[in-house]
Amino acid sequence: LSRRPRRTPPPAPTMSSFAEAPAGDAAKGAKIFKTKCAQCHVAEKGGGHKQGPNLGGLFGRVSGTTEGFSYSAANKNKGVTWNEETLYDYLLNPKKYIPGTKMVFAGLKKPEDRADLIAYLKDSTK
Repeated sequence: LSRRPRRTPPPAPTMSSFAEAPAGDAAKGAKIFKTKCAQCHVAEKGGGHKQGPNLGGLFGRVSGTTEGFSYSAANKNKGVTWNEETLYDYLLNPKKYIPGTKMVFAGLKKPEDRADLIAYLKDSTK
């Protein structure tokens, strides 16, 4: 009886960048926003600030620049322009992405969750 060597399955994609992430589902992202973000943020443009800044007009904005919100020096000095790629990286671990941020959120480890939240934010923050 000869044994065939076992084939090892190809490694799963790491989805370490937004380009490798699955397509986001805005409806699922809305649920994530409601349970994980809405306590501190308002998504709609023109809404007030909470513990965190209003996210209206988020895409294309530079970190730490929302009028009327008191940001940490770390957030102002990071100077990142928010887009799908930067948000995908940031949402994995905000404190690692911007050391010294006041944001207490631990992050979203699942690539699908980050992609879904970004899909929702793209629609809701216009």
